[in-house]
Amino acid sequence: MNPFWSNIFRSSGYEDSLAYFLGTIPIFDALKKKDLRLLESMVHVRNYQPDETVFHEGDIGSGMYCIRSGQVLIYLLDENGREIEQALLGPGDFFGEVALTAQKPRIATARTLETTVLIGLFRADILEAVNKYPATTSKILLGLTRCISDRLQYASLKLQHQGKSSYHTEKDQ
Repeated sequence: MNPFWSNIFRSSGYEDSLAYFLGTIPIFDALKKKDLRLLESMVHVRNYQPDETVFHEGDIGSGMYCIRSGQVLIYLLDENGREIEQALLGPGDFFGEVALTAQKPRIATARTLETTVLIGLFRADILEAVNKYPATTSKILLGLTRCISDRLQYASLKLQHQGKSSYHTEKDQ
């Protein structure tokens, strides 16, 4: 085939781009291509080795992470120092999102289980973008709010279900 024509039929590579990947994350799925390209310029790509701690329980949170590749274990330590798994996350998952809006201590520890690439978005970057790109930042924050609300509702329903289960167990005894 003539090289001139072959270039026309090649994919642009957008599907391999960081902007495209970010658009697959629920917080950012309402962003348009131009917004995703702006977001791409705000995030930080970090490479982790297996068994590397991303953050510890009690650390003051500074931002969120999206998993581009690899696996991350989210866990708590019990009174004997044993790990209690809270979540096992993989590509396309995100964690630590509450830190975008609040300087609060982390409620769990995050550690990689294999070579992992994380995309970090930090509160300082969001605060800077609020003034420079208010429309895009508003869309990001609305997506964040939606995801936090979904997780809160899920947790609430789970607690209600557990409460009903323990009520029936006590009542049946």
